[in-house]
Amino acid sequence: MNLYELATLDTVIFGAGKAAPAIEAWVKDGKGRLCGAWGTDIGTLNRVFVLRAFDSLGDLYAERERALLSDNPFGCVEHLVSLDMQSYRALDFLPPVEPGAHGPIYEFRTYRTKINGIVPTMGKWADAVPEREAYSKLTVAMYGLDGEPRLTQIWPYESLAARSEARAKSVADGKWPPKGGPDWLTPDMTSQIALPLAFSPLK
Repeated sequence: MNLYELATLDTVIFGAGKAAPAIEAWVKDGKGRLCGAWGTDIGTLNRVFVLRAFDSLGDLYAERERALLSDNPFGCVEHLVSLDMQSYRALDFLPPVEPGAHGPIYEFRTYRTKINGIVPTMGKWADAVPEREAYSKLTVAMYGLDGEPRLTQIWPYESLAARSEARAKSVADGKWPPKGGPDWLTPDMTSQIALPLAFSPLK
């Protein structure tokens, strides 16, 4: 399972908690495997991320169409302001996302790459990620199959302080970023901090 959908649900104020039970039920009724569900705490607020893994593009697109044609996508349309669903493939050297308690702080980082930057970026990451994981575990890094060329990563940490320490030390030790990796990126980068929802397999 190296195919993923990352759904971003922007909700009304305080809507994430209200929407969570319906999102959980929606995912259980569909295809794919729920990897994680989070509500943002830093960055764009009132936002929910839902990450699911799929065995095939057919299953992924069937779920996409189920949401697009539904009069109540993710079961919580009354709480939604916007809905964005993006398709991804994990970098080919990474294992599937597995459940577990790795957070509770999760950082979602998205980098836009140069138009021809996905393959070179993947090669740089393959060389650097094993040593970077000595500082903190990587949940997944994946490239977009639709929309702009981009790389989205999810990094778990025990705390915001642990995040700062891991990032600073990996840079100071010369283990991150991947050597030559930034050459293939654009300045269009985002970072958001999110916490697992109660039903998330990743905690």
